[in-house]
Amino acid sequence: MDINLIRQDTKGCHDKIFLNSAGCSLPPKVILEKMFAYFEQEEQLGGYAVEAMRAKELAQFYDEAAKLVNCQPHNIAFTYSASDAYTKALSSIPFTEGGTILTTDDDYISNQIGFFSLQKRFNLNILRSNNLENGLIDLEDFEEKVRKHKPTLVAITHIPTNSGLVQQAEDVGAICKKYNVWYLLDSCQSVGQMPVDVEKIGCDFLNATGRKFLRGPRLTGFLYVSDKALEAGLEPLYIDRRGADWTSFDDYTVKKDAKRFESMEINAGVIGLKEAIAYANNIGLDKIYDYNIELIKRLRANLSQHPSVQILDKGDTLCSLFTFYMHGKNLEDMVSVLKSKDVVFSTSLKHFALIDFTKKGVDWAIRFAPHYFNTMVEIDNVSDIVASMK
Repeated sequence: MDINLIRQDTKGCHDKIFLNSAGCSLPPKVILEKMFAYFEQEEQLGGYAVEAMRAKELAQFYDEAAKLVNCQPHNIAFTYSASDAYTKALSSIPFTEGGTILTTDDDYISNQIGFFSLQKRFNLNILRSNNLENGLIDLEDFEEKVRKHKPTLVAITHIPTNSGLVQQAEDVGAICKKYNVWYLLDSCQSVGQMPVDVEKIGCDFLNATGRKFLRGPRLTGFLYVSDKALEAGLEPLYIDRRGADWTSFDDYTVKKDAKRFESMEINAGVIGLKEAIAYANNIGLDKIYDYNIELIKRLRANLSQHPSVQILDKGDTLCSLFTFYMHGKNLEDMVSVLKSKDVVFSTSLKHFALIDFTKKGVDWAIRFAPHYFNTMVEIDNVSDIVASMK
């Protein structure tokens, strides 16, 4: 992995310390170049003509995404975001009155709200598994809840947006397979920063976004749909003519592949996401992950020495999300100082992660998310900035 070449490809990384790849990362220049070229063709020919002309190139997206998560192209659907992918998958689950969703305390805010909406419509039971002291899922409790309550769906978040915790996705998959339960994994924060293998995980659905660690454009994402889910006929609640054919006056036939989960509008975003995934694939997710781990270890080691810093991340396996609270400082002052030093980061508030932050006794957190275009010098510099806040 050539860090100098990667930084040359990343125009936005030279005049700031960019630590927000868990929110919206910096794209390699090739992505915008390819998208601009596509838009310029649309300017001359119109969108549908360009879509037809570039059909083979657009189809390469499915090959790259399949390579990324170890599946076949027919298992991939393009979506407009991770949330778009997630809600489409959620809407395809055959819930019945009084059914059960088993999730965790750490699931993403939008996912939890989706569960509550379904609860209102179907009178569903929403169960949450217990956590171990280190924040991981208590797998014994999890399996017991699956065995006892026979949930229609198990839904967990691989990496919570408010923490560096990496949950045991493969172990959960083994439990779901044992009890034949539909399994939806939110991998919004894991795809792009570490290897993610759907065959090993054993999930039926997995969502991802382009804008975070994949370094792709906004308004892009994808959904993995297992062969089991496709063969069972699962389909989104609202399906359009890209996902199905109108085959009789009163009926339709869904597409055989995951495109049944797609919407009609396909544009330059597909090209941008394809290029972003190809960029990561060409480097190799193993190399990206190994480098990211070194960055985050340095950051954690540096800031663990600060007496006022409370590191909020738990778990045996941690990743490129670092969240912390600083005693004796208010959030506004910290944000002001970091911005004045050209540090790009994000904040998490209590209502983003109501259960988790209540347990941790904090109302906010600063989140740093370094990625493989960052350097150790940047990590030390931002550590010094935080340490200077008395």
